Amino acid sequence: MNKFLDAISDKLLPLANKLASNRYLSILRDAFMLAFPLTMFGSIVVVICNLPFLNDGTKALLNDLLGSGQSATMSIMTVFVTFGIGYYLSKSYDVEGIFGGAISFASFLILTPFFTTSDGGEKVSSVLSLDRLGAKGMFLGMIVAFLAAEIYSRTSKKGWQIKMPDSVPPAVAKSFAALIPAILTLSVFTAINAVVTVGFKTNLHDVIYNVIQVPLVGLGSSIWATLVAIFFIQFLWFFGLHGQILVNSVMDPVWNTLMFENLEAYKAGEHLPHIISKPFMETFTVGLGGSGMTLAVVIIMAFIMKKKQYRDVGRLALGAGIFNVNEPVIFGLPIVLNATILIPWVISPIIVTALNYFVMSIGLVPAPTGVSVPWTVPVFFSGMIATNSLAGGLLQIVDCLIVGCIWLPFLHMLDKQPDSAL
Repeated sequence: MNKFLDAISDKLLPLANKLASNRYLSILRDAFMLAFPLTMFGSIVVVICNLPFLNDGTKALLNDLLGSGQSATMSIMTVFVTFGIGYYLSKSYDVEGIFGGAISFASFLILTPFFTTSDGGEKVSSVLSLDRLGAKGMFLGMIVAFLAAEIYSRTSKKGWQIKMPDSVPPAVAKSFAALIPAILTLSVFTAINAVVTVGFKTNLHDVIYNVIQVPLVGLGSSIWATLVAIFFIQFLWFFGLHGQILVNSVMDPVWNTLMFENLEAYKAGEHLPHIISKPFMETFTVGLGGSGMTLAVVIIMAFIMKKKQYRDVGRLALGAGIFNVNEPVIFGLPIVLNATILIPWVISPIIVTALNYFVMSIGLVPAPTGVSVPWTVPVFFSGMIATNSLAGGLLQIVDCLIVGCIWLPFLHMLDKQPDSAL
């Protein structure tokens, strides 16, 4: 068995290292993290404005007073992600990052229609629709930001710049150095917009949304794709590879888009379109003690297992586990390369996630509203905040009990092994 696991590890490690070090996946992760503080602020505003014990009049008043805090953050998330991609990608090429971010954002705006349609069907010019800057424009924003930053960085590296004398202030010199790459980059996207708008009588927002974003979001919102993602998270962690980072680097754009669509529907008082979203993945998977939902495992180790080394590890890991940090138990039990507990480690998150999806699909528990909950919020509280319902917190408690029941016989088996087998 050990030889088999070693063979798989040898095959997986190079692939995982390539994914972890991939320039574009790393930049995409960093760009979303750039927007994280803004997302949290917007989520706090949404929670305050929609507390379940408030009447409709109070909610309306709070939305009038505080609603701009959410509109200026979560509703225009594509703005920050686009700028972040341009900034970090340019820096990765050792090019001035601030100009890369600004040029990427401007390129996105060039492709964005500056008009909307009123309720009466009339065209209103010289305005930007919030949905173009939020969930609906997310994929176009990411694609354009990567392309714009690539063009800007490569033209800058080729030396297509205006060089100023050393006596010129650095800020002025950098602006002139970015002038030619900026003009070239923005000209490319202006030409693309002209061809699409005049030649095809449409805009790239609608093309990308219908051709790429809708199918990807549909796939990412399915329970089957979600269970496959969770399987790989668990499987990679078993070999000591950070499955959460590796898988989330690929899936986060989809899950975040689903989150923003839910939030827009929730604010409008409409039915939530998705069960699977970023808050679902963080609150009802990671939010149960970390990757693998190990809070129940830590409690069993700390208070039920007989061997002192397991009790010690459990009690040391309990404080961190309450806040969903579970590296102490992953490497202290250990879970990594421990064949005895491979089965519960992989199947318990899959079973619990499928159950959560089912109870939300039948309306027994509300789906997450789209409010972003910090992954370190303890169990029960994070579930209530994510769903704006007591049922969300109670579901997390049920989840922990199920995980504990699945793990208990395997931990008992581990407890009975002789020390030499540990």
